[in-house]
Amino acid sequence: MFKQISDVKQGLLEQQYIASDEIATVVFLAEQMGKPILAEGPAGVGKTELAKAWAAASGRELIRLQCYEGLDEAKALYEWEYSKQMLYTQLLRDKLSQIMGEATTLAEAADALGKEENVFFSRRFLLPRPLLRALMNDQPVVLLIDEIDRADAEFEAFLLEILSDFQVSVPELGTIKANHQPMVVLTSNNTRELSEALKRRALYLFVDYPSFESELRIVQMRAPNLAPHVARQCVEIVQRLRGLDLKKAPSVAETVDWAKALVAINAKHLDEKTLNDTLTVILKHESDIQRARRALSGGKRGQDFGVR
Repeated sequence: MFKQISDVKQGLLEQQYIASDEIATVVFLAEQMGKPILAEGPAGVGKTELAKAWAAASGRELIRLQCYEGLDEAKALYEWEYSKQMLYTQLLRDKLSQIMGEATTLAEAADALGKEENVFFSRRFLLPRPLLRALMNDQPVVLLIDEIDRADAEFEAFLLEILSDFQVSVPELGTIKANHQPMVVLTSNNTRELSEALKRRALYLFVDYPSFESELRIVQMRAPNLAPHVARQCVEIVQRLRGLDLKKAPSVAETVDWAKALVAINAKHLDEKTLNDTLTVILKHESDIQRARRALSGGKRGQDFGVR
């Protein structure tokens, strides 16, 4: 556990995650108070990376639950390994026949078989999914519930009990309590409004696009072989592109990808041809590409965007 906020910043930095004072404070408080973090913000600003860096910096395993429309308890919590149960049934066929053979009626046979149900519905046949894995783990973990806004409201409601008590009921086994309370990060891209009940249970964190200097540090850290003046041009253009009316603004991850692409083609400077040839690394819609090319093409406007 981190002893102070500065330890959080340093620990995350060692994992190549540049945390603001606010992010470091929220992570520190989450550990001190044992509360989940709800990180909202645009896609690609580092919400998922925060959970990964936190896990690595604290020496915990990262367990990830990727949310999507239609996600239900079975996919998130546990399933029974029916194929394994069937295999054991085949292997124990003689023993089952012996148990059944001692019965004189069908009802007695059913009762005899029912007494053996706990054999086939035990932990040896339980297949834990991410939520149950996080609760049953022998060591403390970081549980990432990624893009919770993509899941249905019903699944969000199901999570409330787990996030409150860190336990779950399995009908055949009873209540399973967490061996160690996991540190939880829920991320949301704001595609729908989350419930107030969920927000009450978490420490709220809004992660926005970084400042110019912060994004430049990220690029220099992730693409160290990129010439310093090209790195500055790269970040300046991305930051200004975000001010255009685009269908999807470039994410920080895409800025890093662009920087790495410029290293791969050995770009010595970012001229108009190089920009046009690589623009699809940061923009993923044709309408956005055309709008950006118009804004970045030649003349004074192009120079304003750092293109020569």
